[in-house]
Amino acid sequence: MSKETSSGCIVRLLFLAIVTYYAVAVGSVYVGYLRLRETMSAQARLASGLTDAVIRRRLISRVQELRIPGEATRFVIRRREQPREITITTKWEQAIDLPFYTWVVSFRPTVRALL
Repeated sequence: MSKETSSGCIVRLLFLAIVTYYAVAVGSVYVGYLRLRETMSAQARLASGLTDAVIRRRLISRVQELRIPGEATRFVIRRREQPREITITTKWEQAIDLPFYTWVVSFRPTVRALL
């Protein structure tokens, strides 16, 4: 094996390791967002039989389970009569610490469901 082939392989492996590291760091934050949004949707679908306090308690518990920043627990729950509908929203910012860079991502999930 030549020296050039060996160094080319090392560079490719290093590049792959860096890409994987960034993907895992960013991916875990987005997975948390998607799981919370899924829980918000489920609670909105069940809202006709639940009080806002029960919905809020369940959502706060989910935020804590997913280790999402505490500001995400400030859920806004609105019910409308015409059309009978519920809207659940929240927002937060989350810092993703990467080598040589900190990326701050803003999340604003909103779900709606008919009651």
